[in-house]
Amino acid sequence: MKKIVIATLFAGSTLLMADGAALFAKCAGCHGQNGEKAALGKSAIIKGQDAAKTVEQLKGYKAGTLNQHGMGALMKGQVASMSDADIQAVADHIAAMK
Repeated sequence: MKKIVIATLFAGSTLLMADGAALFAKCAGCHGQNGEKAALGKSAIIKGQDAAKTVEQLKGYKAGTLNQHGMGALMKGQVASMSDADIQAVADHIAAMK
């Protein structure tokens, strides 16, 4: 019984963890499925970008303190509902893109 409870708790906590690939799906419309496009022809290509840089940028957009290429308002709306864990998961996913 103890093993079943532990396995259930582990499975439940795994489901609550942020899934970078799933979260990136809403980014793909502008940045491409693999981060290979300059969003709306304005941004840098984010494919393989360092995770720390992505976290810094996304947090800046979320706070409203970053407005690269005039995309601040659009990006603020995109990341407004993302938690810090979501932002980290997306950043890790982007960094892993090859």
